[in-house]
Amino acid sequence: MKKILLALALVFSTVFAFAQQTYPVNGSYDVRSGQYAFTNATIVVNANQTISNGVLLIKNQVIQSVGTGTAIPKGYVVIDLKGKYIYPSLVDAFTSYGITVEAAAQRGFGGQRQSIFTSQKKGAYNWNAAIRPEMEVKTIFSIDTKKADDLRKAGFGSVNVINRDGIARGTSAAVTLNDEFEHKVMLKDQTAANYSFSKGSSTNDYPTSLMGSIALLRQTYLDAAWYKNQKEEYNISLDEFNKQQNLPQIFEADGWQNILRADKIGKEFGKQYIIKAGGDEYQRIDAVKATGASLIVPIAYPKAYDVEDPAEARNVTLAQMKAWEMASSNPGILEKAGINFALTAFGLDNTREFWANIRTAIESGLTEKQALLSVTEVPAKLLGISDKVGSIEKGKLANFLITSDNLFKSTNIIHENWVQGKRYIVNKMDVSDLKGIYNLNVDGVGALTLKITGPAAASIERTGADSVKTMATLGRNGDWVTLSFNLKKNPKGDVRLTGYISAESPIAMKGESALSDGTEGKWTATFKEAGKEAPKKEEPKPAIAANAPLVYPFQSFGNEVLPKAENVLLKNATVWTNEKDGILQNADVLLEGGKIKAVGKNLAAGSAKVIDATGKHVTPGVIDEHSHIAGTGGINEGAQSVSSEVRIGDIINSEDVNIYRQLAGGVTTSQILHGSANPIGGQSQLIKLRWGKLPEELKFAGADPFIKFALGENVKQSNFGSGQRFPVTRMGVEQTFVDAFTRAKDYETALKVKGNNVRRDLELDALVEILNNKRFITCHSYVQSEINMLIHVADSLGFKINTFTHILEGYKVADKMKAHGIAASTFSDWWAYKFEVAEAIPYNGKIMHNVGITTAFNSDDAEMARRLNQEAGKAVLYGGVSEEDAFKFVSLNPAKMLHIDNKVGSLKVGKDADVVVWSDNPLSIYAKAEKTFVDGVLYWDIEKDAQKLKQQQAERARLVQKMLDSKNKGGRTQRPMGTTPTLYNCETASDFSNGFEAIQTEEGGHHHE
Repeated sequence: MKKILLALALVFSTVFAFAQQTYPVNGSYDVRSGQYAFTNATIVVNANQTISNGVLLIKNQVIQSVGTGTAIPKGYVVIDLKGKYIYPSLVDAFTSYGITVEAAAQRGFGGQRQSIFTSQKKGAYNWNAAIRPEMEVKTIFSIDTKKADDLRKAGFGSVNVINRDGIARGTSAAVTLNDEFEHKVMLKDQTAANYSFSKGSSTNDYPTSLMGSIALLRQTYLDAAWYKNQKEEYNISLDEFNKQQNLPQIFEADGWQNILRADKIGKEFGKQYIIKAGGDEYQRIDAVKATGASLIVPIAYPKAYDVEDPAEARNVTLAQMKAWEMASSNPGILEKAGINFALTAFGLDNTREFWANIRTAIESGLTEKQALLSVTEVPAKLLGISDKVGSIEKGKLANFLITSDNLFKSTNIIHENWVQGKRYIVNKMDVSDLKGIYNLNVDGVGALTLKITGPAAASIERTGADSVKTMATLGRNGDWVTLSFNLKKNPKGDVRLTGYISAESPIAMKGESALSDGTEGKWTATFKEAGKEAPKKEEPKPAIAANAPLVYPFQSFGNEVLPKAENVLLKNATVWTNEKDGILQNADVLLEGGKIKAVGKNLAAGSAKVIDATGKHVTPGVIDEHSHIAGTGGINEGAQSVSSEVRIGDIINSEDVNIYRQLAGGVTTSQILHGSANPIGGQSQLIKLRWGKLPEELKFAGADPFIKFALGENVKQSNFGSGQRFPVTRMGVEQTFVDAFTRAKDYETALKVKGNNVRRDLELDALVEILNNKRFITCHSYVQSEINMLIHVADSLGFKINTFTHILEGYKVADKMKAHGIAASTFSDWWAYKFEVAEAIPYNGKIMHNVGITTAFNSDDAEMARRLNQEAGKAVLYGGVSEEDAFKFVSLNPAKMLHIDNKVGSLKVGKDADVVVWSDNPLSIYAKAEKTFVDGVLYWDIEKDAQKLKQQQAERARLVQKMLDSKNKGGRTQRPMGTTPTLYNCETASDFSNGFEAIQTEEGGHHHE
């Protein structure tokens, strides 16, 4: 063995010299190649082929052959690996290895600073610095020897390097983890074009939200398509963007909802992304599979929460607890679903966790075959480097592992990782295990007992009159051994030994000793017996879910099985029809096939389930014209005065518990609006509150599209200081509308000219839709003068205003609104919460209603939406509106202004079965929504809710105990942190620029505006 090591040392010193074709050598050239023959090994060629007693030949970094009975040519160094295994070195498809990422700017939305509208990067680059396809990893990569060593110890031989900065991030590159020269480790200089939803270090104000990031990327695809056929400008970024479209496309989209969002963009532009996932795909595996995307999946599982303190334990949500338990099952569930995926170490606190987490995934359902595929062949194929790495085959790079056993066994040891034919020792193969009990004899000290229990753990003991027991410090470097200890009862005190492992039986070790008084001598240690090993205390593995049920949504109040539409007959109720029949006493409502089948008395049930509603009130579902629930990543895109390109529909969050809470208040339909940060905001999304459905399934099919406009203080932002975004005066707000629609008209005219290469503009597309009565305006408003202004602008430029929302001075302009057919969605009795509402009165709704305006009450607040029925009751209190008309303020009237009254808003045969059963008069503060149907599906049931609460308490108790058990066994924990979800309102501003969301309020005081 020593001869082999000497030969290896000689060859290793020169193995790469020959390969340095263009680099000069300071001295004599040495052109010897590295030639090795590995014999008698179990060679795992790939996940489908294993060779017993195989021979592997490598030369000049390349595999020459692999098989059995291979003749070994002269000049090869032979390494006998009997009892050992050879595996392909691992491939990681998603790393930032070798890249120094610029620190992202931590900026709030407001404050006294100069706004940055266009990129400050010098050169002919994109206007927005978050679009940086010109960035190429190959030009900024440098070897990181420490990180490379960490990755090699985990078994990796090659990685894909991504510059994780920006929305369009440029190209990644595949490199080996050899640490010699940058120019020799490059496997492929362009593996993929890369994308994300985070703008990274860009200092541009835009985008400030997730929907802004989506819009910017969509616009970039359109700009790039236009750029191909124009000669008006040169744009390095768009030029590079186009060049990269034939490469694989990798999208970092953590979280299953972002996977769906990314895939939607890809489908729009004919791209199939490879998606770097977040590890929660198991929560919606069918939807993830339907994307058809290959995934790069992390195995970084959440740590248990420290729930010892009951008060702190309340900060942990049920979703967090269930994610801790179920995360390790994700790879196995992906495999069973037939999804193509690679595994990545990205996101681990330490790469040492990699194998423990892989093995936990195997215990949770992942097969060893798929595990091997997912860290070798799959990532190699995704990156287009499978001709070089990922398996052990002739002609491929000599990237392989030498292990003591099956790679996935907990007792396996990775001995060596060969990268490009260079040997990296992880754990020496030829080192004998010194653990055991020895008779130790030291000159001048006498006979002792030495116990070695680990690589650096030893103790000394002597019995008898001068008994002693003390710990010793053991050191080892190959065959060289050092040992030091202190005999407190011996006048000679400190004892220091140095020596080597001996081949002279029965002597195991020997050498020279030195005592504290200067005496020197000899020492020997002879093996006596194997030590009795104490039970090894291993850190508990990540949680393994034992048949833990999935719920939809994956959080509190989710359902293991989604409810389905039933045929139901509601009997003997007070029925509020909102039709000419008015309020019917002791009447029935039949729901069939998701529609209202019949309304009347003594209806035949047929096969329908009968619910006795005696003493109850049955109404159409409540409709909220102005809501901000069920969104994520920010509700305002306020960096530009016109953001009509952004869409709330892109950021619908189906997991928002407010959907469930509002069902409990009888709400069945909500218009989710952009905030009021700019004059022309984003496109709205009308949803039905189908709790547990996917984001796209919440959308109200066939509804007319709307958009949010805004007036007033929020828009002009004059309190933000100088240098801010235009406009900063109410005059500027008017000019913004005039300018935007003038540009939209010119744009529409240009589109109609045959042969024109007009740049498609998402911002102007939405405004053209308004001009053509295909998209409709809901405008945030307060002050009479501004309401008049927008009416005049609309008249002069030829567009219509559908609804003024808030409109607390609507009573002053009701006649003009009536003349223009403008609806009003207002608050019931809000006033005096800021200067703009100083002249609000609680009779506003009543006055507008009396004039003949379609009038509604809205929430603009997640909590108020749960009580819109009570808000409607205030119309009776203030002004004496009839009860029937008052309830229409939150049902039929908002349906009319949203153009959906043909489907919802009243109990009419053929309309959607959106129906609420109340315990009392729905306008009463004592009324409770006992059952809420949407499309005939019972999504809220007050009795089932009580059962759910009990089930959740039991589930929490089970998971708390499981976390406590994990902690008591030594498992790592994290402190519970409060995760109160953001309750968006008009004024909520967000900074989504760096992958996080910092919520601020633009004005102090009231938050519901």
